[in-house]
Amino acid sequence: MATDAVAPGTAKVFEAGGRRIAVCNTGDGYYAIDDVCTHDGGPLDQGQLSGKEIECPRHGARFDVTTGRALCLPAVRPVRTYPVRVSDGVIEVELPT
Repeated sequence: MATDAVAPGTAKVFEAGGRRIAVCNTGDGYYAIDDVCTHDGGPLDQGQLSGKEIECPRHGARFDVTTGRALCLPAVRPVRTYPVRVSDGVIEVELPT
């Protein structure tokens, strides 16, 4: 995915390896997380990204996109994160094999 496809303060989803991955542009960098709220399976890319926190649009659970850590109830489990590298204007996400 090209870096200009994900504007600062937004998340964009792509599918790879049978997973929905949300690439988040915090303005300070790109981060990749599972696009699934650990509370109820809601799509995180449809929530608000503010700084390094993304909020699930269903019940307001928030996650740190840099670590995956759940920041408030109702979520208590973290979301999975993936290593990201930017090379020549392309965002590369490392998925497990």
